Amino acid sequence: MFADVWEIIADAAIDCVKMLPFLFLAYLLIEYIEQRHSQKLNGMLSAQSRWGFGVGALLGIVPQCGFSAMAANLYSSRVITLGTLLAVFLSTSDEAIPILLANPDSFSLLLKLLLVKVIAAACAGFLADTVLRRLLTKGNTGGFTGDMEDCDCHEHEEGEKILPAALRHTLHIFILLFFVTLALGAVVHVIGEETLAGWLAALGPLQIFAAGLVGLIPNCAASVLLTGLLVSGGLSFPAAAAGLCTGAGVGLIVLFRANHNWKENLKITGVLYLFGCAAGLLCALLGM
Repeated sequence: MFADVWEIIADAAIDCVKMLPFLFLAYLLIEYIEQRHSQKLNGMLSAQSRWGFGVGALLGIVPQCGFSAMAANLYSSRVITLGTLLAVFLSTSDEAIPILLANPDSFSLLLKLLLVKVIAAACAGFLADTVLRRLLTKGNTGGFTGDMEDCDCHEHEEGEKILPAALRHTLHIFILLFFVTLALGAVVHVIGEETLAGWLAALGPLQIFAAGLVGLIPNCAASVLLTGLLVSGGLSFPAAAAGLCTGAGVGLIVLFRANHNWKENLKITGVLYLFGCAAGLLCALLGM
């Protein structure tokens, strides 16, 4: 028994250590973007435009952590439209991009995921601004003014350099990834790989709706779990796409904090879930 436990721990450690250099490089890029270009991105998102949802869909895929939170705050003050908010939420990937970048064999999955998310985000944003806006939104009930740094999902020490910040963030996600990988390995060992695969396959389309619910959890652990399952083959691409589309990072928490109309917030959350699941179902129909 102890031999099995150590084997599971060793396998999880080896898998995560292999990813470590790539994970660090990914977070080095993220920290550079956040510290050098976050204000520029904020300004691009805030600029009033009838095509704001398209800008939001493209900017949302930029690998950094505070963008969905900033979008929620900007929407609460009605600086951006509902369509732009949903576009940013749907295209945000939280920790999925750095984890997929850390797996060189998963680059094709990464490109496919980004394509699905951008298209889903742009379509949802267009529909929200042209069809759903009157059904979902009312007057300005927020009133936030601030910077993207105020909403970051990981804290920066004052004056912290890019390299130490990247190392700290890499360590945080590495530990989280190790425990997620360890838990998945233990489940596979206890249940059996074929049995687990059979259970997941038996869910059929329900796998997509279940993953969409997991994605709504406003914590990076949700995206780490979904991406880990996708890479290991435990989750289909359509289901992972649904969960990673609904996963807006800490954006939903900030929306409920900054926008005081909780009924509107619940409607937005529901629409986010429906669009994310719709993206997953479309991927399944296309055989992706």
